Amino acid sequence: MGFRADERATEFREIDRFDGGVGWIAHPDERMQRASHALEIDGEVWVIDPVDAEGLDDLLAEFGDVAGVVVGLDRHKRDAATIANRHDVPVYLPEWFNGVTGDIDAAVARFDDELSDTGLRAITVVDNRFWQEVALYNPTDGTLMVPESVGSVDYFLTGDETLGVHPALRLKPPRSALRGVAPERVLVGHGAGVMENAAAVLEAALSRSRKRAPRLYAGTAWEMLPF
Repeated sequence: MGFRADERATEFREIDRFDGGVGWIAHPDERMQRASHALEIDGEVWVIDPVDAEGLDDLLAEFGDVAGVVVGLDRHKRDAATIANRHDVPVYLPEWFNGVTGDIDAAVARFDDELSDTGLRAITVVDNRFWQEVALYNPTDGTLMVPESVGSVDYFLTGDETLGVHPALRLKPPRSALRGVAPERVLVGHGAGVMENAAAVLEAALSRSRKRAPRLYAGTAWEMLPF
C-alpha cells in the first residue's frame, strides 16, 4: 500500500490499549500509519481524529457510548463527520480553529481550554495560518494525545528515536507548549503511542529535535533519490 489509503478499511490494527482508552490504525500497510483514538471519560467515549473501519463500533462499545468526535488538527478531518453522524453526536473543534467547519458535514460544537466538561485539558501546540493543532491532556491518568507535532512512524524518526518531532517542526519544536506536561503515556496521530517512560521520551524528542534535524533531513532526501 502507498503513503495513504483513501478507501474505507475492511479491518484495523488495535494499538495503545489501556484502562482509559484504545487506539487503532485502519490501514496498517499505509506508510502514513494514521492512528485514531478513543478515550473513555466517566463512561462516555470521545473519539479523536478517527479513520473509519469495518467493526470499529464494536471496539468503541467496549468503552461506552460515543459522546463526541474531536478533530485535533485542522487537516485531520479524516472520517470525523461519518462517525459523528453514525452516533448522532457533534464534531468538536477548538474555538480558535479557522477554515475547518466548511469541510465537515456534521453538527459542530466548539471547545476552549477544556473539552466539554470532561476534564481533558486542551493545549494549543501550533497556531498559524498553515497549521492549527491542539493536544489533549488528561491529568487524572496522565494521557497526552498529540495529533501531529510528534509521532512514532519512520518519517518522524532518526537514529535511536522512538518518538520524534514532525520534520516540518524540527528546527522549532513546540517545547513551551508541551514541556509543562509529564505524561504517563503519549498517544500520537501517526503510529503507535509511547506507553512506558513517556515523560522522558517526550522530553528527549523535544530537546534533541534541532540537533538531530540534519540527520533526519539527509535520510529523507536519500529516500527520494530515483534509484
